[in-house]
Amino acid sequence: MAVWARQVARCGWLRAAGLLGLRSRSGAARACCGAAPLPALLSGHRLPPWRLRVSVDCAQPSRAKGEACAPRSSLPVAVKQEQAAPETVSDLSAAKLYEDWDDVPPSSALEEISEEEAVKIIADPLLPPQSSTLRDYVDHSETLTKLVHLGVDLSQVEKRQKDVGIEDNQLGPFLTKNPYILGEELEALETRVAYLKSKKFGNAEITQMVSRAPYLLLFSVERLDNRLGFFKNELGLSVKKTKDLVIRFPRLLTGKLEPVKENLQVCQVEFGFERNEVQQIAFKTPKILTASKKRLRQTFDYLHNIMGIPHNMLTRFPQVFNSKLLRIKERHMFLIFLGRAQYDPTKPSYISLDQLVSLPDEVFCTEIAKASMQDFEKFLKTI
Repeated sequence: MAVWARQVARCGWLRAAGLLGLRSRSGAARACCGAAPLPALLSGHRLPPWRLRVSVDCAQPSRAKGEACAPRSSLPVAVKQEQAAPETVSDLSAAKLYEDWDDVPPSSALEEISEEEAVKIIADPLLPPQSSTLRDYVDHSETLTKLVHLGVDLSQVEKRQKDVGIEDNQLGPFLTKNPYILGEELEALETRVAYLKSKKFGNAEITQMVSRAPYLLLFSVERLDNRLGFFKNELGLSVKKTKDLVIRFPRLLTGKLEPVKENLQVCQVEFGFERNEVQQIAFKTPKILTASKKRLRQTFDYLHNIMGIPHNMLTRFPQVFNSKLLRIKERHMFLIFLGRAQYDPTKPSYISLDQLVSLPDEVFCTEIAKASMQDFEKFLKTI
């Protein structure tokens, strides 16, 4: 209870006991006409007048003639209810309170202990940084513990890991990206791995493909076979080149085919590349088959129409389509400013597209632009 509320309750108790009363009817009449500040009655408490005011109302006609007037408080209702049962605190010493405590206060982490006590401390064993089994981590991992409670056979998980060639240190990231493989039948996984091996994919290559495309083994043998046939026929590649293509970019086997078909159409119809040129571009830079069509259009427009790069040069250096357009613009404009923007291999001071986009800024400035890094930074502030 707040202090001022206890003061009001104490005042009411004193008045009921006759210790605080109205001196005369004239005093009561004066109280009826206005509010009598409580600090005037309880001078020992020294509460400010604006904190507490009590008035006596004698204007009710239903009162008996000799009945005393009841005080009317301007306090909130919740405070009035608390006045009926004033809070009392027994005067107990701190020593008495400490005697009643059952628990000993916890010791501080900085508290000094003796050597005998230090020897008795038993620390939890450290987790092994690497292990060939999940059993070493079950008691320390909430996730593995829950899987065991759900009835998951962790030995089967380990067996699937070894069947697909996943290394021990790759199991965690692999299951994070593809937890659905835990629901696949072991025989189905073995069948899909056997199919890839029948297509002359080695164990190391299968491991690389599964690591880069975790959902690969969720697809049936029929779908995997159809995907391999699509890229072989659509791009006109040999079996060896098709195999090399999907090893370097295995997401071609797990992604949708619609973006691939659209990008092939854009390269042939809109950009004007020949079929054999599209084949070379896709084989050297397979990421272009799933790239954004908008970004491809913007990059081709700047390279071909602004910089004047012909189709045969773009076919020779297709990795330029994977570079950021902003980097291409900044470096090309800087070379124009220096008078060194020369991309024709038959002329002196030739600069290849690979040198233009792949070199770090420091190497590009010193070896290609023949300028300092400070000059390049100052130029970028002007564009």
